[in-house]
Amino acid sequence: MADRNTDNSTAQGSNAMWGGRFADGPSAIMREINASIPFDKALWRQDIAGSRAHAAMLAAQGILTAEDAKAIDEGLQAIAAEYEREGVPEDWDLEDIHMTVESRLTQLIGPVAGRLHTARSRNDQVATDFKLWVREAIGQIDTGLAAVQAALVTRAEQHADDIMPGFTHLQTAQPVTLGHHLMAYYEMLRRDRMRFAAAAERLDECPLGAAALAGTGFDLDREATAQALGFARPTANSLDTVSDRDFAMDYLHAASLVSIHLSRLAEEIIIWASQPFGFVRLPDSLSTGSSIMPQKKNPDAAELVRGHAGRIIGAATALSITMKGLPLAYAKDMQDDKPPVFEAHGLLTLSLAACEGMIAGADFDTARMLSLAGSGHSTATDLADWLVREAGVPFREAHHITGAAVARADAKGCALAELTADDLAAIDARVTPEALSHLSLEGSVASRQSYGGTAPDQVRRQVKAARKALGLDT
Repeated sequence: MADRNTDNSTAQGSNAMWGGRFADGPSAIMREINASIPFDKALWRQDIAGSRAHAAMLAAQGILTAEDAKAIDEGLQAIAAEYEREGVPEDWDLEDIHMTVESRLTQLIGPVAGRLHTARSRNDQVATDFKLWVREAIGQIDTGLAAVQAALVTRAEQHADDIMPGFTHLQTAQPVTLGHHLMAYYEMLRRDRMRFAAAAERLDECPLGAAALAGTGFDLDREATAQALGFARPTANSLDTVSDRDFAMDYLHAASLVSIHLSRLAEEIIIWASQPFGFVRLPDSLSTGSSIMPQKKNPDAAELVRGHAGRIIGAATALSITMKGLPLAYAKDMQDDKPPVFEAHGLLTLSLAACEGMIAGADFDTARMLSLAGSGHSTATDLADWLVREAGVPFREAHHITGAAVARADAKGCALAELTADDLAAIDARVTPEALSHLSLEGSVASRQSYGGTAPDQVRRQVKAARKALGLDT
């Protein structure tokens, strides 16, 4: 019975917030499942900013008196200072950050605080807060992406001439330069930044003023609140406004692709750091040891970046599934929109920082890379190209002739360039010793002069363009 009395007294606090519709308050289960303050307290800055803009607009429209608006604004600023200093209190009876702020405002300035919620609902309020948060998160991720790009470009410039094996199917295919390989990831992240920029453009509409779902009968100036909060315009349909979480899914989908790209980079670092490859040594600050094997230096930072991708993709899937079956307009399911976005943002921010550190601090063993670049007859395509260019052989026939040359080299246990004149004559009379002079690793790489190719000159050209795009030379 004592527990029930406690529940009833707790319920009355929530009942006052809900209004006179409910004779009894929520059960303890309802109280716990309904409260979002443990996670949506992260929106306190955005909530106070939105409330200040709303109050200023209400005063400008004559809906609030100047005196009431001043009291509300000063109270909100005082709350912001408290939260900055002490953190946000978690009172589950108040459910969420919106009622937490309003309750504290009431304590500070009295009943006039109740005027703040005129012509708005928690539905448009949370959409506004969340959009503001996601907009800021996009800016943070863009900064992190640019930092990783800068690290890639810097290292690519240093290694524009260094030759390494290029792979398909993880089999040696053709020699490439390390700079060219690193710039491939620059391009992936360039597209990622474009996706986030597009997401930011799509979310650039202010929900405030849509109210619960139908708009409001008060004479609002939604353009004013949109401008005050840095949005390009107000949203155009109140039903869509309060039920829209496209901006959160846009963020998560873009984040998923970034995480995939970072995971691929991390996977290559893990492979390259293994003893059979030996292409790279990671900084001690981003590696760990073994509890039993003292010789181990594990690429744990890269492995965790790779692992984070699964959680970020899972967050995108979770919100997509939450939203897929919801009718208009707002439903309580949408309260679960924030945890996956918050989690994904934290993981992605950490992954970007780790990747920047790994690239900037990596010690590439370019001698080892060069020694393996010729394995698997990696310049065989150059022989086929020579036959086409110099002997006029159709490429498909040249491909067949080159395959025979590779088989001969394998049988003799030598490299293509080590075949003798007799070997070449036995394969095809058109394969002269001159052809072998074109099969060096340096010659192969240097010949790839097509735009976007691996030739050192092309790599430096792309590095120059990237440095300009990133503002690294200003």
